[in-house]
Amino acid sequence: MPPDDLEYYEKYLKEVKHATLNTISSYKRDVAQFQAHLQQQPQNCGLRQTTPDQVKEYMDWMLSHGKSGASVTRFLASIKSFYNYLLTVSAVSVNPAREIAAAHVERKYPEILTSKEVELFLEQPQCVDAKGYRDHAMLELLYATGIRVSELVTLRLEDLNLAAGFIRCESKGRNRMIPLYPAAIKALQDYVRKIRPQLVADFDEPILFVNMNGEQMSRQGFWKIVKHYQEKAGIEKDITPHTLRHSFAVHLLENGADLRAIQEMLGHADISSTQIYTHVMKNQLKDIYKKAHPRA
Repeated sequence: MPPDDLEYYEKYLKEVKHATLNTISSYKRDVAQFQAHLQQQPQNCGLRQTTPDQVKEYMDWMLSHGKSGASVTRFLASIKSFYNYLLTVSAVSVNPAREIAAAHVERKYPEILTSKEVELFLEQPQCVDAKGYRDHAMLELLYATGIRVSELVTLRLEDLNLAAGFIRCESKGRNRMIPLYPAAIKALQDYVRKIRPQLVADFDEPILFVNMNGEQMSRQGFWKIVKHYQEKAGIEKDITPHTLRHSFAVHLLENGADLRAIQEMLGHADISSTQIYTHVMKNQLKDIYKKAHPRA
């Protein structure tokens, strides 16, 4: 998106629509957050290339991350307004949000893997070559810590403290220390000691995980890895890098972990984002009850 689009949109809201300062601020923020989300997706497209499916997917993503129906409805109003503005200046030929109704705003909970599905998924990378060792270490680390894929691909070698059994993760100006279970420590030790020195193009490379060309792995590259092993495992659920993050949180909750501790490990600024997992658990219990109770 050209850098002036949001600035001109703000001027349009102020001078043409005579919107209040609060409305201008919230609409701009909604559009900017949507833009940031698009840039993190495998397609990595700009706002001017957005499709209706991408708008719907983002709304689903918001709901699955604890955003209220009111927040998602406001986003829909914001994005419709923004694309109406782009239409008026002939920057786009269609408003991708035009046909999306507020009725689409139904809380959707994130996909969660069972413990057996996680085990099956983590077993897929075979430690017989460099790629297998690396992929195994990445997937074990993701499930062990629940970090975001953007955090995973930017981890540095110095962020590991395998002797103490934890990693340091920095995101949004905050540092957090996250413990590792033994299998993840072993997978990381094998990768760092045996494999990484063979892969890095430059021995001074600070990034922990590199691609087969020895350079920093991209989000899109890791997304393809996850999809490859989902297919190999024969798991029908749609597994994304975020699925392991969600599963990490729910499995900790199921085993008695404190919600605040999970919030800290996930790096959520607001506890409401973490509380979505308690709703996931309740839904799972309802499903089990309906299937198992003779009078349900």
